[in-house]
Amino acid sequence: MNDLLRIPCVLMRGGTSRGPFFLASDLPRDPAQRDAALLSIMGSGHPLQIDGIGGGNPVTSKVAIIGPSKVKGADIDYLFAQVRTDRQFVDYSPNCGNMLAAVGPFAIEAGLVAAKEHDTLVRIHNVNTGKLIEAKVPTRGSEVIYLGDASIDGVPGLAAPIALTFVDSAGAKTGKLLPTGKPVDVIDGVDVTAIDCAMPMVLMRAADLGVTGYEDPQALTANRALIDRMTRIRLEAGKLMGMGDVSDMVIPKPVLISPARKDGTMSVRYFMPNECHPALATTGAVGIATAAVTPGTVAFEEAGQPSVPTLIRIEHPAGRLDVQLELRNGAIAAGLVRTARRLFEGFAFAKPAAAIEHAA
Repeated sequence: MNDLLRIPCVLMRGGTSRGPFFLASDLPRDPAQRDAALLSIMGSGHPLQIDGIGGGNPVTSKVAIIGPSKVKGADIDYLFAQVRTDRQFVDYSPNCGNMLAAVGPFAIEAGLVAAKEHDTLVRIHNVNTGKLIEAKVPTRGSEVIYLGDASIDGVPGLAAPIALTFVDSAGAKTGKLLPTGKPVDVIDGVDVTAIDCAMPMVLMRAADLGVTGYEDPQALTANRALIDRMTRIRLEAGKLMGMGDVSDMVIPKPVLISPARKDGTMSVRYFMPNECHPALATTGAVGIATAAVTPGTVAFEEAGQPSVPTLIRIEHPAGRLDVQLELRNGAIAAGLVRTARRLFEGFAFAKPAAAIEHAA
C-alpha cells in the first residue's frame, strides 16, 4: 500500500445524502492534487464507482471538507464537493444542505468545536457560497447524540433531530435573490423563475413541460425528451443569471412544481441536474420555500401567495420537508430539521495523481 495515499476519513449520512468527511488538513493542499485524490477515493468515471467508495448516484457521491473557520462569527469552514459519477470531475459550485446536517457532529467529534452539556450550537461557514448556517447538534456532556425520536422522509428509522438555520441565504452564488432581475422569465416558451437562495435553481410548472410532476424519480429521469428540454432551459437560464456556460456545472438545478396533493404547500421534483432526486435537497427546500414567499414567482402563485413568517410544506417523492421562514434583522431565515449518523471511520486510499491521469 506504499504507492497509495492513506487519508483519515469518516463516512457519514447527512439528511438524505451520504459521503466521506475529511479534515482539510488531511487532504493535499494543492487543489489539483486534492481533486485527484477525491476522484480516486470515490471511483469517479464509472457508473457504479466500482473502484471507489461512491454509491453510483449523485446523492451518494458527495464529499465534505472541514476545518477551522477563517471567517469572523463562524466556528468552522465547510467546503462541499459534488464528485461526478459519470466522469472525473469535482464540482465546488453548489452547497449541500443534507450533508450539512452531519457537519456539526463531525466537527465536534473531530475536536474543532467543544461540546456543551445540553445541545451545541455550531456556526458553519459554507466556503462554496460564503453563507452562514447554524446547526443545533444534540450533545450530552462531551458526546454527540445520534439516537432519538425524529424522522425525516427519505431515511428509514429514527434519529436525534439536528436543527439547521440558514441565515440570509439570498444570492448565495450570484449575489442576487432574482439574478435576472425578474420573478418570471420565458425560456423555450416556458415560464421560469430563476432564483438564487441557498442553491441556484430554475423553477418551472410541471404541466408546462407536459408532465404531472407526481411521477416517480426513475420515470422522470428516463424521460429523455423532458431531460433534454430542461437542459436547454437550464443552460439558457445560467446565462441569464450571469453564470455563463453552466454545461460543466451542476447548478442551476431544475425544479418542477405542481399543486400539493397531501396537505402540503406544493409538490416538487428536484433534479441534480439530469437525474431526479429521490427526495429533496435541503438547500433546494430553502430556495423553493423562499421563492414561495417572493411575489411574482411561479412558486408564489402555486403556494397561494403566503407571507413571512410562515411554514412552507414541500411534498417530494419520499414524503415532505417543512421549512419555517421568519425575518431576522430584515432578512429571511429558513429553519428545518434534519438527522445524521456516523457510519464508519478509518482511512480512504487514493491513487497518486499521475496514476489517475494515466488511467483516464
